[in-house]
Amino acid sequence: MSTGLSELEILRRNALTQLRELGIDPYPPEGYEINTNAADILANYENNKEAYQKVSFAGRIMTRRIMGSAAFVEIQDSTGRIQVYLKRDELCPEEDKTLYNTVFKKLLDLGDFIGIKGYVFTTQTGEISVHVTEFKLLAKSLKPLPIVKRDEDGNIFDGFTDPELRYRQRYVDLTVNPDFKQIFITRSKVINTMRAYFDEQGWMEVETPILQAIHGGAAARPFNTHHNTLDMPLYLRIANELYLKRLIVAGFDGVYEFGKMFRNEGMDRTHNPEFTSMEIYVAYKDYIWMMGMVEACLEKVALATHGSPIVKVGEHEINFAGPYEKLTMYESIQKYTGIDVSAMTEEQLKETCKSLNIEVDPSMGRGKLVDELFSEKVEANLIQPTYITDYPIEMTPLAKKHRSSEGLVERFELFVMGKEIGNAYTELNDPIDQKERFEDQLKLAARGDDEAMAMDDDFIRALEYGMPPTSGLGIGIDRLVMLMTNQSTIQEVLFFPQMRPEKKAKITTDEDFVNAGIPAEWVQVIRKMGFNTVEDLAGANANKVFNDLGGMRKKLKLELAMPSKEDVTAWFS
Repeated sequence: MSTGLSELEILRRNALTQLRELGIDPYPPEGYEINTNAADILANYENNKEAYQKVSFAGRIMTRRIMGSAAFVEIQDSTGRIQVYLKRDELCPEEDKTLYNTVFKKLLDLGDFIGIKGYVFTTQTGEISVHVTEFKLLAKSLKPLPIVKRDEDGNIFDGFTDPELRYRQRYVDLTVNPDFKQIFITRSKVINTMRAYFDEQGWMEVETPILQAIHGGAAARPFNTHHNTLDMPLYLRIANELYLKRLIVAGFDGVYEFGKMFRNEGMDRTHNPEFTSMEIYVAYKDYIWMMGMVEACLEKVALATHGSPIVKVGEHEINFAGPYEKLTMYESIQKYTGIDVSAMTEEQLKETCKSLNIEVDPSMGRGKLVDELFSEKVEANLIQPTYITDYPIEMTPLAKKHRSSEGLVERFELFVMGKEIGNAYTELNDPIDQKERFEDQLKLAARGDDEAMAMDDDFIRALEYGMPPTSGLGIGIDRLVMLMTNQSTIQEVLFFPQMRPEKKAKITTDEDFVNAGIPAEWVQVIRKMGFNTVEDLAGANANKVFNDLGGMRKKLKLELAMPSKEDVTAWFS
């Protein structure tokens, strides 16, 4: 008995051994010729039947119905499922029927990858199918796939639905829940549409460092690492802004990058420590111009993914066609709280936050207090695309001072469905002003603000060589995809979201089972029933275990005295 393996896993490993004994490699090294796929056959066969008389494709066995010398099987490839038909005497015209009777019927399992050659036909019930003339095992599946059951209307009522398992085992999730693939197809379409739009404008896609000596470009806590050869600390980037601006200094008129950012912060429905951002910087532009560019870009994204600028998100219909509503930061707070904070001092802001039951701490400067007030009282109200503009200077160390309003900077954030998805500035290109802003950030860090920016002397030096007027924008790709796919959690739009360490199952010995009250002669039967730990057994239903024991006793032809129902119930006490 292999400890830790269920009965089905043991049976599949036995089948693996038997296949090899028959001279069949369950993991052949050579490629398999494919000239079509499930979606192509189903979409085009009726209009061009002659083209599908010699088809070759491959996929997983998902269901099968064996009727003696014939069988129907559903094969799933990357495009969908299609039914195939196998007939023993056609696959095995000679006397030896091993390929069908043994290999197909006994040694293949649901989840195995096989290659199919044959011709397409329509069954008597009108279903387009493939008549198999040849099949080949391409990969043996050693773990059984979860069985997803559907009712007559196609609704799933017993499937692989636990989010913890789905996110951790995305390879299983997308196999048995293929509808979720559309989320990631849409994600790819979002990025490709944005990239095509930028390229049409003549802006260049670039790559900047992920490992950085100084964390900058955003207010966030970084991940720390160490380079052994250089013997120096490094940080995973929290933003790529300062490097992209260096390229504007270098003479590029427009640069953009789709890239991973890393922030050592909390995790929730809209935050993952590793996320994808698009940042773009265009010379000789300002944040007012950038608003129009964002509206044009996002309308293209909505049209590419939905065929309309209007996208259904939850109970709302979000219109991505511009122009979007515009509110200054102070206007938005006054609109939703009735309080004018524009002229308040830091102490007055603290008292205002306390009166609204917003937590404050000594490390918070004026900018942080305004940000907390806005986050708590305004954000949730911003459903349709809305620009929040003209932020207090303390909140934005990298943006240019407002051209007409003292104490503000030229910045906007784009909010949709109560969440920020874009952030843009008229970029600060005055090196003296920029150095003073960095110095203010150092003071906040000294007060305990671990999200304050560090001094970046090389970036100051770059600005001293001269950077033309520039507008920059960052868009959170994951949140944008959430909107375009009507998903409420960021984990749904990431192939592999960050997860807590998987709890390893405790190894249970036969002695552990015996100590729990199970007679020694029944321990291996319990294991064959799939209970590999005492905890697994304790979580089961006592009546069902009793009935299943009787079934296993009969199936395995065991000459053991059947324990009484009372004895089995005692195992669970």
